[in-house]
Amino acid sequence: MPLLDVQNLCVDFSTQNGIFRALHQVSFTLNRGEIVAIVGESGSGKSVTSLSILQLLPAPPAEYPEGAILFSEDGSSAVDLTKQPSQALRNIRGNKISMIFQEPMTSLNPLFTCGDQVMEAIALHQRLSFGAAKQKTIELFEKVQLPDPSGIFKRYPHQLSGGQKQRVMIAMAMSCEPLLLIADEPTTALDVTVQQNILRLIKQLQQEKQMGVIFISHDLGLVADIADRIIVMYKGKIVEHGNTETIFKKPAHPYTKALLHCRPVLHSRHERLPVVSDFMEINSAGEIVEKEGDAALHTATPGTPVMTANTANEPLVKAENIKVWFPKGQQLWGRQKEFIKAVDNVSLEIFKGETIGLVGESGCGKTTLGRSLLQLIQPTSGKVFFKGKDIALLNPKQLSALRKDMQIIFQDPYSSLNPRLTTGNAIMEAMQVHHIGLNEEERREKTIQLLQKVELKAEHFNRYPHEFSGGQRQRIGIARALALSPSFVVCDESVSALDMSVQAQVLNMLNDLKKEFGFATLFISHDLSVVRYISDRILVMYKGSVIESGNAEDIYNTPQSEYTRKLIAAVPKGL
Repeated sequence: MPLLDVQNLCVDFSTQNGIFRALHQVSFTLNRGEIVAIVGESGSGKSVTSLSILQLLPAPPAEYPEGAILFSEDGSSAVDLTKQPSQALRNIRGNKISMIFQEPMTSLNPLFTCGDQVMEAIALHQRLSFGAAKQKTIELFEKVQLPDPSGIFKRYPHQLSGGQKQRVMIAMAMSCEPLLLIADEPTTALDVTVQQNILRLIKQLQQEKQMGVIFISHDLGLVADIADRIIVMYKGKIVEHGNTETIFKKPAHPYTKALLHCRPVLHSRHERLPVVSDFMEINSAGEIVEKEGDAALHTATPGTPVMTANTANEPLVKAENIKVWFPKGQQLWGRQKEFIKAVDNVSLEIFKGETIGLVGESGCGKTTLGRSLLQLIQPTSGKVFFKGKDIALLNPKQLSALRKDMQIIFQDPYSSLNPRLTTGNAIMEAMQVHHIGLNEEERREKTIQLLQKVELKAEHFNRYPHEFSGGQRQRIGIARALALSPSFVVCDESVSALDMSVQAQVLNMLNDLKKEFGFATLFISHDLSVVRYISDRILVMYKGSVIESGNAEDIYNTPQSEYTRKLIAAVPKGL
């Protein structure tokens, strides 16, 4: 008997407009010691499937009109998880079936230290003493390669980088050695080197404990190295299912072909990335059919080069010897004892129309540097110039006016959106503050155009953030940042939460907008293949300092530092 047997699962959601079916007759099995990957676009039903297994969807509005989810602990008998009482589910969750959630920033409790939160799961299910639970927690932190495990045990979530928070979530999920691990985008916030190590760790634990793993991802290249079988989902249905080698070498469905071809690692700079609509269309009967001809050859052709930066002119953004130090401890009389040097003596220039890629491991200072350029974090020392003006000397009114020209796309799309504002109002709010548009109707029209540019619909205008998937929320953040037509945009992991097909659309869109408006970009990412594709120059950061910089192709093809070579070697390329 398989560890998990999902049979004809249907999931409906009650909405103001009637019943919305999120899953249509989904069926698959998972055996002990097996890794099954589920891939597909954001909104395809991947996360709904995983949350259904643990019965974490709120009911109502969620309903299960059809199907069963059979879980077998011993291999001889099974229970249907859709019919279990609350107490039985509490004994299974986190103990027999564990989950790594998609967004660690909102999954961790901000009121408790990271150590306390992992210890809670251990104490609840394994009934260890305080000392034993603490020791096991620190060992888990070491296993997931957190720096200073004893120190992070005492820290709160807001004191960690995005990637470090994700590793705390992974440690928590592994703490009770579950029979089944559901990993929902477990490496989205991680840099490629740690991502590689985490995948190796999951694989190692899975083999040691004969654990079953459902690995959910938008990156087909990533799952190639870890999955035994792959399930491809599209609009709530399984459209293709097979072993990993077959899916990669002989994909049958046009959607799978699109996901494989649109990865930036396969394309040169300025090539227009192929997208799903290049490979398939919906016929008059509502069926998915493949477009005739080799779509990849038609679409992967050199596009119009992005506007080249004129380095003879004054740089748009200039940073001189920026330092951002955070106090680590204090001596008597309030004097700082030690500092965390998040950014240490960094200088850079960004010219109009130029894209600078900033790469490095989580916690190396990328986000802190990006925010200090926008004065969202006050540098400890150093100067930032925008259009020749030292922005530290501007008064609050002048700085507020400058915000129109300097925008940021935040790393965490959920916590950066107001849960009480609809999507449309969140985007229009900035337009209202800066008096863009003659009236509300004109602002509404522009907002709908922006939503459509990031592959959302006009009907999404009145929806709230919680009604979107993680990838859809990220697209809302991108639309909001572009609403003011800024001349400088900091993209902080702006495509890391997006599936491959939407990532291709957004990268094409960013290139199109750069051609149209000529804005400069600081593109922060842990994915060197994406940075190489979109950037003119690349800066490599390590422990707060820039250790290598240069032309994008030169850095990617002939890296000089050992650290950069490690980053490039860890980029997932698929089979």
